[in-house]
Amino acid sequence: MYSCTPERNDERMTETARSLRWYGGLAVIFFGVLPAVMVTLLVAQGKTPSSVGLLLIAGIPLVLAALFYAVKGITGADPELSARWMQRSMALVAGADLVLLGGNALIRMATS
Repeated sequence: MYSCTPERNDERMTETARSLRWYGGLAVIFFGVLPAVMVTLLVAQGKTPSSVGLLLIAGIPLVLAALFYAVKGITGADPELSARWMQRSMALVAGADLVLLGGNALIRMATS
């Protein structure tokens, strides 16, 4: 079924990197950029405690770094290196979500 020839392994790596590029790019948009914009709008409109604004100081640079690594991973020519950039980007998105959304929830629970 699968041979151990180098060409076959390279094909599987390319296929994996291709799907990782698409889904990783979408993940950065839906789970990184949109939550950051939503929390920013909540703080700007005053619908959340003002201390949530401090979370933006840590969360927005994480999202920007995730965008940088996602673009680098999507445009990269080497599939293995591209997959590593995309994995790093998704890890940064997870950290940004933890800071922004988790911190917002904790602060709201503490103040109410």
